[in-house]
Amino acid sequence: MAKKEKTTSGVVTKVTPSYIIVQSILIIFACIQLFPLLWLLTFSFKSNPELFGDNIIGLPREWLWSNYQQVFTGTRIGTYFLNSVFVTTLTVIIAGFFSATASYAITRMRWRFSKTVYTVFLLGLMIPVHSALLPLFITLKPVLNSHIALIIPYIGFAMPLSILILSGFMGGIPREMEEAAFIDGASIYKVFSVIILPLIKPALATISILTYLSSWNELMFGITFINKEALKTLPYGIMSMVGRYTTNWGPIGAGLVIATIPTIILYVFMSEQIQQSLSAGAVKG
Repeated sequence: MAKKEKTTSGVVTKVTPSYIIVQSILIIFACIQLFPLLWLLTFSFKSNPELFGDNIIGLPREWLWSNYQQVFTGTRIGTYFLNSVFVTTLTVIIAGFFSATASYAITRMRWRFSKTVYTVFLLGLMIPVHSALLPLFITLKPVLNSHIALIIPYIGFAMPLSILILSGFMGGIPREMEEAAFIDGASIYKVFSVIILPLIKPALATISILTYLSSWNELMFGITFINKEALKTLPYGIMSMVGRYTTNWGPIGAGLVIATIPTIILYVFMSEQIQQSLSAGAVKG
């Protein structure tokens, strides 16, 4: 590996053959990971003849900005986008709150059925989404064609994994901190909000991103529980751009770029906290 030598200006990394090999492998891996994003971007500026001709991977011969114009003027992409933002935001907030309080009760409070309740929550990880489609449709019949019909199942499917991550993280927090607060007269609600919540911020960031990804990209519930055009979410909006007989794929690529940008921005700013949470949970759990 690379050796570090101290100089008057600080620490200097000495380049060795093993260091060059490792860095080269990492660069190649990064290029492989970034290529789909680059291809999607170039895809959104191409025409059908170019996409299905001899220029599938290369840069567009003609950059068709009209693909983006068609998305914004010829579809209701703005409405779909705002609906997805509304549904996803509420899902992330509510699921995060319920998961945090449930995890606190399971891991930090002593009661007889805590392990049983924890097991029941984890069983939710084994339930396939498609198997719950019909029971959910029947149960949510009074609130169909509303955003509540999406938010409720999104929260339900997000909580098992969230509780698993938060419970592993909370299990490593020293109990002496809570005991000292209780001796000073703090209530359980104050201990949770003042002591526990600040300590589990990395884990909350992790479950927020995971919940966001599952809700933002979800399509099955969106096309089953919502029939009103004004309430449809972004995945449906992109799917509706596929024609029955012919399809102009450039605008679809533009719609996919628009749908991907918030995810990239969110992950860039919170990726470090995800890594901290997963590593801490693995060690503490």
